Order: sequence, then C-alpha cells, then structure tokens
Amino acid sequence: MAHTDPGRISPETLLVTAGRPAREPDAPLNVPVTFASNFVQGGDRGYARTSQPTWDAFEEVVGTLEGGRSLAFASGLAVLTAILELVPPGGVVVAPQVEYSGSRTLIDAAVAAQRFSVRFVDTSSPHDLREAIDGADLVWLETPSNPMLETVDLQAAVDAARTAGALVAVDATFASPLRLRPLDFGADLSMHSATKFMSGHSDLLMGVVSTANPELYQRLHDVRTRTGGVAGPMETWLALRGLRTLAVRLDRAEATARLLVDQLESHPSVVRVRYPGFGAIVAIELPDAATADAVVAAVTIWCPATSLGGVESTLERRRRWSAESPSVPEGLLRLSVGLESPDDLWSDLATALERSWT
Repeated sequence: MAHTDPGRISPETLLVTAGRPAREPDAPLNVPVTFASNFVQGGDRGYARTSQPTWDAFEEVVGTLEGGRSLAFASGLAVLTAILELVPPGGVVVAPQVEYSGSRTLIDAAVAAQRFSVRFVDTSSPHDLREAIDGADLVWLETPSNPMLETVDLQAAVDAARTAGALVAVDATFASPLRLRPLDFGADLSMHSATKFMSGHSDLLMGVVSTANPELYQRLHDVRTRTGGVAGPMETWLALRGLRTLAVRLDRAEATARLLVDQLESHPSVVRVRYPGFGAIVAIELPDAATADAVVAAVTIWCPATSLGGVESTLERRRRWSAESPSVPEGLLRLSVGLESPDDLWSDLATALERSWT
C-alpha cells in the first residue's frame, strides 16, 4: 500500500491520498473490498477476526489523521467496550454526568456487574474534573458532549490524569479528526463513531479508536480479536469511501450550522442555543417537550431521526428516549446539519418554529 508523509501535507490531502494501493501499472486507484473470512497459510494473515485487508486502508487513513495507529470496530459502543476492558477489576472510571446515552448504559451495566466503580462529574468544569481524577484508572470524556454540546479543557484533563496515573480516552465524534485531535493533547485514546461524520451517508455502523501507544494498541487489538467486535469488509469499504469527502462535507455543513445559529439565537421561541463554535451539530432548547415535538412533526426537509453526521439534516428531541439523562432539558432538540441549501433548511425550521410558537 502506498504511504504518505503526514508531516508534509494537509489533513484535507491526507483524507484523499492516504490508504491507496501502490502506484503500479493497471492497479486500481482504490483498495478493493475483500470478502474473505479465511486466508491461505504462509503469510501474515490467519483468520479475518484478527486481520482483514479492507481494514488496512481505513485504519491507515484514520491513524495518519489522528497521529497514531487505528483499529476499526463494529460500532462505537464496541470501541467503548474494548476501552473499558483496560480498566483493572475493582478500578475507578471517571465519566461525564451527561453523555451519550448508549455509553452511559454500557458503563452502568459494568458497574452493576461490579467490574469497576464510576465517578460521574461535570467534565466541563476543570476544577470538578481534576478533583474526580485522583485515584482513577480511566478518564472517559466526550467533547463536544452528546447532546448538550459541552466542551472539555482537554489539556487540563490530560495533565491531571498524568499526575494521577490514569488513562485518558476521548470520544471526539462530534468534532471529527479535522476539528480535534485528542492525541495531540496527550490523550491515550481517541475514538469516533465512524457511523457518523466519518462515513457520512447514514448507511453503516462502525467505530474506530486511535492511539500513539504501541502497548495500548496491542491490548485493544487483542480485545477486538477475543471479543469479535470486528467491522465487516463492506462497511469498512463504505466508511473509507465516505471518509474521502469528509473535509468538503464538514466545511459545508459547519458553514450552514453557523448561519442557523445566528438566526436561531434571535428567534423568540428558542430559549437557548448550544453550539461549541465548530462542527455541524447544534442543540436548541425550546420551552417544553410539547413545543419540541411540534417542531419535529412540522418540518418537511429536516428528517426526524436518531443518528447524525450524514449528508441529510436530521433532528431529534433527545428526552424521548427513556435512557437519556434527566439533566437534558425536555425541550432540547439536537440538530445535525447536512448538505441541503442553507436557505431551505432555515425556511423549513423557521416555519416549524412559528407554528409551534403560535
């Protein structure tokens, strides 16, 4: 496989050039999908639960972007499952008070099974986070957080964790590697739900984790092999195809998100707009659940759906899920901005807001 020097070219170029086949006459420009569970003996591969050619290109692109080495998993939660395996029995995990409900459910289940204890903390407060880290084994962070879009002082968190001897793992799904590289701050692990912005087309489930620590890489590789949380070859090939256009998709969606934020902040029915200043996810707080549900029911271009990061714009009232944190306002809508016309998106949303307001 051809390799590029990440120190000499931009991330936007890396997205397009990394993970390509060697430039040989008549070679394909793209790495073909390999549908194989078994391989002839004598080489580096044995069984597809350990290694698969289609993973190699995807992992090379993400690892190069992140500044480490990457491992593809079947989903984002499969990544978190592997990360939690790094916590020793009876250990201590620090986690956000409000985080992605799937992550919270997984952590709660491990605590109920008495695998480790957890300290939930407001991770947007450097003081509270620093106090909670003392004696911890793993610090699990989301930035920006889902769905409240709160951010973490990542350098302060990493510095505190280093003093305490704790690992730091960061879910940076909402930022993507183009807006945040946690490994640059000294984090041990950076993970993404590749289902979202990386693949970008709402057609697959995948997760990926990166690390600059060879020992952690091998431990996570061993967990993936042992537990079988591997990505399928077709999903991986589609994710790589989507990853090639991440820069242009994110730039366009982010520009639209900023326009929408400006308009939403002055709308009389919007109580609060949550936006970290980058990315394509916006959260708005409406007066109550009924108002939020009315907006979701009234839009025609925005699609009511629970996932995010695709080319289509989606929205959802997060508290409709019983597993969502009670700290999330009942009237909070999470908006994932896609690639439609900004004018059309605002017109559709403004009309729905006016109907709910009147």
